[in-house]
Amino acid sequence: MAKTIVLCGFGTGISTAIARKFGAQGFRVALVARNAERLASAVKSLASEGIEAAAFPADLADPSSIKKVIGDVQKQLGPITVLQWNAYASGSGDLLQADAEALQRIFQIPVSSLLLAIQAALPDLRQQQNAAVLVTNGGLGLIDPKVDAMAVAWGAMDLAVANAAKHKLVGVLSAKLAPEKIYVGEVVVLGTVKGTAWDNGSATLEAADIAKRFWDLYSERTVVSVNHG
Repeated sequence: MAKTIVLCGFGTGISTAIARKFGAQGFRVALVARNAERLASAVKSLASEGIEAAAFPADLADPSSIKKVIGDVQKQLGPITVLQWNAYASGSGDLLQADAEALQRIFQIPVSSLLLAIQAALPDLRQQQNAAVLVTNGGLGLIDPKVDAMAVAWGAMDLAVANAAKHKLVGVLSAKLAPEKIYVGEVVVLGTVKGTAWDNGSATLEAADIAKRFWDLYSERTVVSVNHG
């Protein structure tokens, strides 16, 4: 029976590499992001590699759209086996200057939206063999004075706090869902990935290597969090 992976926050870097890696293993691939044109282009590119993919334009910051897009994926591609979360948001680099609305947005995509997507996909995950939730995270969430100072210097305090919250969420969800044989794990990316929006020409990490780390996590299902970079 074919399996479906949903890539939430699809882009040209890590999530594209994950689509290729899991697609090559026989997964149908659902691409979810706001940019419909980019999604359509990616579907054609994956199809040329023999990978069945479909585009699902959606704003993952909008809670009302999350349940709908998960339902659309189920109708078109079948039950969901893997939910992969690559979505993030930033914009309040100085938390002491942020207004109330900006502060609330810090946790919307990395925590609240992720949880809503899991809730919507959970009936499928509970019925699928080797079901999993896979999360992309970043090194700014590490609890370390040098990392904290870097987040301040880079104007990325909000991203650092969001990543730390996402890391804890992965841990507690792993503990909660492990008895139901639903694996939850994350790859914490310690560096800049080639071909992403963060790449200014000095990136050193290959997206394909990160995708392999995700596949290894998924296949082995033992380690909850692994650093890469």
